[in-house]
Amino acid sequence: MSARLEAGDAAPDFTLPDDTGSQVTLSDLRGRKVIVYFYPAAMTPGCTKQACDFSESLDSLAGQGYTVLGISPDKPEKLARFRDKEHLTVALLSDADRAVMESWGAFGEKKLYGKTVQGVIRSTVVLDEEGTVTHAWYNVKATGHVAKLRRDLGLDGGE
Repeated sequence: MSARLEAGDAAPDFTLPDDTGSQVTLSDLRGRKVIVYFYPAAMTPGCTKQACDFSESLDSLAGQGYTVLGISPDKPEKLARFRDKEHLTVALLSDADRAVMESWGAFGEKKLYGKTVQGVIRSTVVLDEEGTVTHAWYNVKATGHVAKLRRDLGLDGGE
């Protein structure tokens, strides 16, 4: 497993296809703050909850200058079905070979039902306008994560 990103690290650049087949390049988003979240699989309960939470918060996050990118190993066609089925507005990117996940520390050993397995580590990384990591969370819980993220970033009026 590659090293996890920490505050102050330069985020590794990437170009990945989105759920429409268009290419999204991280460095093209310079000048905006970016939230990149990694999730194991589209159309599973936890990942659906997390994607819906990000979609529900998207207007508010965008208003604070954030772009949100969700990345999974699913192919673009499955991501499109996921988007349509759940009415998602968050950008969904496909990292089929898991190379981006590995370079960001979001793929490796994890516990699943008491066993150690290789897989996607549910993670969220926040970047500033220059592409530098400001926050990085690994092994996050799907439920309640967006609310915690908003609190940690001070986006809820200090509540």
